[in-house]
Amino acid sequence: METTVDQLKKGEKAIIIGFDLESIPLKLIEMGCMEGHWIELVQVAPLGDPLYLEINGAHLAIRKDMAKEIQVEIIQN
Repeated sequence: METTVDQLKKGEKAIIIGFDLESIPLKLIEMGCMEGHWIELVQVAPLGDPLYLEINGAHLAIRKDMAKEIQVEIIQN
């Protein structure tokens, strides 16, 4: 099932299938946010923003508006 990172539920894993290069900072790409890499939503901040993610073993937090730009396909557990 295709969706975006901001729609993932806590603990849900997915594979990155695409994003707009102009809307994603280079630093995020350097940390592993690339097509074909897996991503997991680890935690959501109390007010819903930012989202704490694990991308290919790297842990990082991103804003929800940026997460809306990353298309993923959910991995069935």
